[in-house]
Amino acid sequence: MAKKEKSFEESLLRLKEISEKLEGSEVGLDDSIKLYEEGVKLAKECYTTLSEAELKIKELKSELEIDSD
Repeated sequence: MAKKEKSFEESLLRLKEISEKLEGSEVGLDDSIKLYEEGVKLAKECYTTLSEAELKIKELKSELEIDSD
């Protein structure tokens, strides 16, 4: 069964949680590395989502400019 992808907002919230855990002192080295790896993966996913959204906005803006000519 395929794993459900998190929404952008869920990924951002999880990144915040990871950041807060890593900033605290209660997480051991092994757990810190796992959290960091998860954070890097989520950050890449968020970046991709934002890049795709930016591209879509540029395309829509371009269409609007063409339509108004």
